[in-house]
Amino acid sequence: MEKISVTIITKNEEKNIGRCLESLKWADEIIVVDNDSEDRTVEICKQYTGQVFNQTWHGYGKQKNICAAKAQNRWILNIDSDEVVTPESAEEIQKVMKEGPQYPVYHLPRKNYFGDRWIRFGGWYPDRILRLYDKEKVTFSETQVHERLTPDDNAGLLKNPLIHYSYTDREDYIQRQDRYSTLYAQEKMANGFHANWTHLYLRPVLSFFKNYILKQGFMEGYLGFFLAKSATLYTHQKYAKTLSNNSSLLPRER
Repeated sequence: MEKISVTIITKNEEKNIGRCLESLKWADEIIVVDNDSEDRTVEICKQYTGQVFNQTWHGYGKQKNICAAKAQNRWILNIDSDEVVTPESAEEIQKVMKEGPQYPVYHLPRKNYFGDRWIRFGGWYPDRILRLYDKEKVTFSETQVHERLTPDDNAGLLKNPLIHYSYTDREDYIQRQDRYSTLYAQEKMANGFHANWTHLYLRPVLSFFKNYILKQGFMEGYLGFFLAKSATLYTHQKYAKTLSNNSSLLPRER
């Protein structure tokens, strides 16, 4: 049976991390890489694992690879601090490890919550995400934001979803989208990317049409409209921020 290491990166997550770690007691190993938390995050983590490390911030992808490199086992389950592994999901993962993984990486579905509400439409579910992987064959892309496991062309699919308490309220959602768009712009500018009018105006419109109409965001009522509209704003924002060639206008995040 393959053993499994759970990896988590954190920063000021005292509100979420205890709930997350409580759902991971079945794991063979838990590794936390923290980035200078100023709250009780590290204290809480040490109640669940002795492997808690501090690490200068290098971007989401690289930070997760650093965390995986500290694991004793080759099979990694990467979890965010605002996620919970349900008993059903844990059982399914353990079954895959016991029977022998047939793929180098696996998709896990997620139930995304906005506040206390599970969002089913608008592209929020099943939100399949690559999180279970063999670190000797797969790694995270070392991007500032929207990191993903690569290669991903031979991936398995698990059935039972993680629970993701993604945003507490609308203010939290808007603030984080602003931060993510800044990180996106910084990275694109560093790579010499420049937005044009199709990025600024056409893509936001297409984003709204996809999320609100094609993916039935309207089924969520006014919240569905808010989420589709906010995704549209985010799409415009991330490209608009790349128009400036002066990186000092884009404050460093994290």
